Amino acid sequence: MTRILIVEDHALVREAMAQTLARLEPGVECVEAKGSEDALAKLEASPDWDLAVIDLMLPDLNGFSLLGVLAKRFPDVPTIVVSALDDAASIRRAMKGGASGFVSKADSGDTLRAAVRCVLDGGVHAPDIANDPAAKRSGAPVSERFGLTAGQTRVLELLAQGKTNREIADLLGLSEGTVKVHMSAIFRALNVSSRAQALIVIARHGSRL
Repeated sequence: MTRILIVEDHALVREAMAQTLARLEPGVECVEAKGSEDALAKLEASPDWDLAVIDLMLPDLNGFSLLGVLAKRFPDVPTIVVSALDDAASIRRAMKGGASGFVSKADSGDTLRAAVRCVLDGGVHAPDIANDPAAKRSGAPVSERFGLTAGQTRVLELLAQGKTNREIADLLGLSEGTVKVHMSAIFRALNVSSRAQALIVIARHGSRL
């Protein structure tokens, strides 16, 4: 069973997201929380959560602050932000705050399900960051700037496409263990601790690898 916590203060939106995600696959359980305090109480009450989907505009603790709390108290629960605040600055801030995905409320149910599937598989869903001109800088490619090897660069290219470790291993003919070693080296070189933060670095350098 896949358990998803939906944190959204508007009941109609909450219910619509729950109905959308229930069609993701058989056995999906969507639990609704009307705010940050409600969400934290539900997370504390049960350890078995696969994903949290949160809004940014919450009535108690805002979504950005909630992301920080979740990253510290529930680091094993990935998060996706679903928000009407879909400007590039908000997306970057959410991803820096620990979100593994971002979906605009203007997007379709299919997009939401695709993002959830991607994150549940260990990937990152942040399609708008790499296309933000304001986040791009000219200069040497990321691989040269941070001294990545050819193997690390190939792994980083696939990471930027949202591929999971297993998919990267299959595509490059490597073991998952080898991919994890490359990932650790990439994170150290980029001075980041997550896939989402690595994507931010790529975007800042104009997506040049």
